[in-house]
Parts: sequence; structure tokens; C-alpha cells
Amino acid sequence: MNRKGLYFLIALALGGVGAVQAQDAPAASTASSDSSMSSFDGRWYIAPTVGGFFNDQARNTNSRQIYYGLGFGKFVSSNVSIDAFVDRTRRDRDNGAAAGGGHSNRSWTSTAIGASARFYAGDWNAWRPYGMVGLMGSEHQSSAASGWSPAAQVGVGVSKMVSDRTNIRVEAGYRYDWDNKTQSNKSAYGDTFLGLTLVSRFGAAPVAAAPAPVAAPVAPVDCSTMDSDNDGVNDCEDKCPATAAGTIVGPDGCPQKVVIDLRGVNFKFDRPRKGETDISKSLAEPTADSIAVLNQAVDTLQRYPQVHVTVAGYTDSKGTDEYNQKLSERRASIVYNFLTSHGIDASRLEGPIGHGESNPIGDNATDAGRAQNRRTELQVQQ
Repeated sequence: MNRKGLYFLIALALGGVGAVQAQDAPAASTASSDSSMSSFDGRWYIAPTVGGFFNDQARNTNSRQIYYGLGFGKFVSSNVSIDAFVDRTRRDRDNGAAAGGGHSNRSWTSTAIGASARFYAGDWNAWRPYGMVGLMGSEHQSSAASGWSPAAQVGVGVSKMVSDRTNIRVEAGYRYDWDNKTQSNKSAYGDTFLGLTLVSRFGAAPVAAAPAPVAAPVAPVDCSTMDSDNDGVNDCEDKCPATAAGTIVGPDGCPQKVVIDLRGVNFKFDRPRKGETDISKSLAEPTADSIAVLNQAVDTLQRYPQVHVTVAGYTDSKGTDEYNQKLSERRASIVYNFLTSHGIDASRLEGPIGHGESNPIGDNATDAGRAQNRRTELQVQQ
């Protein structure tokens, strides 16, 4: 490849990029109003380069030579790019000491074609340091000989994004060339180089994904008008929103144990007698207070129609077991009859059941304890 051909290739590539960018400008401005990209851009790019070689002294040539080149590549990830490239330089031979030194009119050209990979660090929009490795074939042409030889290079550099299409790269490196053509007594050279590259992407800029649509706010539900578990407590105040059907709950909607307390409803010794139906005659003094407790029990059962109770009677320890059993049954029966006569449906009452002198709540060794044991209980069924 001659120098004029490479110049023409670079000019053609730059002109093509300018045309593509002009055509894509509206799309680019629509895709992004920013002058930079915030993330990985995988578009193809071309990369014209100009720089200088600091030649191996064994070449017997001018120590500094200009080179120019053209790359074509893309980022394969946010931190890695791959380029195919071609570059060219012309080296002027030095006159030997016998010829008076200085540059001669003899020269040779070197044209390299290869591929390189660059590995970047840092944020996409910042100055990004990178390392470079590359392999190539190098064609050397001189008046004495010409031919191809392998070459390899390594380097470091920095890259900066200056627009959504353009980066600049500044790069220094070392190229080792197994050139055995230009001098018969040499087979390899090591040259350092410094280059400046303009990276120009082409094609439509990537469009950022549209943000997910924001769901319209849902109108709040008035919980004060709802009772999800049908326990009689609205959902705003219900702290136990999943109680089972039929559960007795308190004002907060949580299960509540209903206690029907008949303490104070105690019986006289050996009462009621067989066939006795008037409960007031069997109750211990003061009778009016005991009747008031029974009336409160009726009121509780009426307020909680789902409550069922067992009516159970008890005695103190005096008397035989058989006699006390019968007496406890009579006590349970007379309370049972009091409840049904005051409007409590018999279907809500279990019994009457007598337990005799079992399950005492007081000390049967004292008069006060025995009085406590002569009782009837309403045992709520949960």
C-alpha cells in the first residue's frame, strides 16, 4: 500500500463519518440532549491516528519518524474495545561516518496491518486509563529488499469522551518487529511510539430504555364501612381481621372470653329442697344481691346470643356423696329454670349438671369456705 493510497483512505473515512453524523444529527438530538453518554455504547467507530516513532538505534536511521494510520472497531463491553488497524511510516537511512554522516536519500517504508485490544478502567465519561496489546504483520519495502514479517506491540494510554460520538485517545507503546528484510545483518527491532487518535462512532445513538409507567394512585377504601370477617367490628378498628365465624370478640375485634360470674349467688345449707322452685328461698342472705347477680347473667346472655353455657351445681363437703350429688343437681336445675323463665332459650344451655362436692373453691374446714362451695356456675363454651 503506497502513501497516497493510505492518505486517500483516511480522507474517505473521515468524510464518510461526517456525512453519517450529519444525517443522524436529528435522531441523535432526539435520543439524547446530553453531550455525553452515561453508559456503554457499542456502535462501530473509525479511528484515524497520527504520531511518531522513536526508532531502534540498530535501524541506522533517523531516530524520529512520523506515522499515520486508520483503525476500525467497537467496544465489546464497557471496558474492552477491539480494533483492526493499518498504519504506515517512512524511514530515512543515515549515512555512515565514512559518507560524512547525516541523512541519505535512501529510505524504506513500513506498513503494518493487525488488530489490537484495549482494556479500560474508570467511568465512561471520565479520562479513562487503559492498557493495549496487539498483533500484526509488517510489510517492509526498500531498494534492497521487501517482504512481510510478524510484529507485536503493547502500550498504555488515556481516553476521553468529548461527545456522544467522539473520543480522543493519547497512547504510548512499544512495538517489536521481527524485520529481517531491511538490513541483512539484523533480524528484529524494538521501536517506541506516541500517537493521538480521534475515535468517531457512526450510526444511530443507543436510546435509553423508557422509564416504567407510574401506576395511577388507587383511591383509598373507606375501611369504616367494611367488616371483612363479619364479627361486628369495622375493618378500621378491627385489630384481629381474620377471626373465625361465631367467635366472640371485643371492641377491638379480637377474641374475647365471655365470663359470666355468679360469685355471690350462694345457697343456704341443704337448699333447695326437693320440689322447691322459688330460688329466692334457697339463696343465702342478702337474697336481693344474689338475684341482681343472676339478672346480670341474663343480661350478658341476651347481649351475646352466640354464647352457650353449661349450668353446673356444687355443694360443700358435708353429707354423703350421693346426697351431695342430688343436691348439686337441684341447685343447677333451679338456676337453669331461672334463666329460661327470663327469656334465655334452653338450646343455649347445657345441663343442668351436678358435680356434688367436687371442685371446691373454698376451704371446707371453715364456715366461710363451705358457703363459697355451695354455688352454681355458668361455664361458657368457647
